[in-house]
Amino acid sequence: MKVAVLDIKGKETGRKVDLSDDVFAIEPNEHAIYLDVKQYLAHQRQGTHKAKERAEIVGSTRKIKKQKGTGTARAGSIKSPIFRGGGRIFGPRPKDYVQKLNKNVKRLARKSALTLKSKEKALVVVEDFNFEAPKTKDFKAFLASLGIENKKSLIVLGDSNNNVYLSSRNLERSEVVTSSELSTYKIVNAGNVVLTESALEGIESNLKK
Repeated sequence: MKVAVLDIKGKETGRKVDLSDDVFAIEPNEHAIYLDVKQYLAHQRQGTHKAKERAEIVGSTRKIKKQKGTGTARAGSIKSPIFRGGGRIFGPRPKDYVQKLNKNVKRLARKSALTLKSKEKALVVVEDFNFEAPKTKDFKAFLASLGIENKKSLIVLGDSNNNVYLSSRNLERSEVVTSSELSTYKIVNAGNVVLTESALEGIESNLKK
C-alpha cells in the first residue's frame, strides 16, 4: 500500500512510501490488542498500597471496659476494626501487578493496532523534521497543517529529538515517542498517528522479525 509523504507544512512532497502489508494490512487480532493494553495498564500500577490490620496497630492491650453491665456490646481491644483508629479488615496489601505476555502476541497486537489506524485513514507519513529551538507554537503549527490540532495525536520519530519533544510537552492531547518506545496502548489511545519516514523504517524492521 502506497502512502503520500507530507512535509512539515502538510503539503505533499511528491514522494510515496510503501507500507508493508505484513505490518499495516494484516487481519487485526482484537484479543491480542486487549491483552497487550491490559498488560500495559497493569504495569502502570505501583502495587505499594498497604493498610494496617489489627495486629499491626500500636496501642494498649487492656480491656477497655468491663464485660457486663454497660448495656452495650462487649469490647476487648481498642485496636478492633470497629473503633476509630483500629485496624482495617482485609485491607490492601502490597502486590506485584506484572503480567507476562508472549513477545509474538505483543508484536501481533502492535501490527493489529497499526492496521486498524491505517484502515481508519488515521495514519500519516511525514518526512523527517526538526525545529531550530523548542517552541510550542511551531509544534502547534505543525499539527494544524495536518488538521489534527484538536485531536489526540501520537507523533512517532525515528530517533529522539529533544527540540521536537520539548515543543510538544505542553500540549495535553499530543505525545511524541520514538519508534522503539511505540506500544499498542499508545497507538490505540491516539486519534491520529503521525510517522516520520525514519520511524516507519524502524517500525517495519522491528515488527517483521
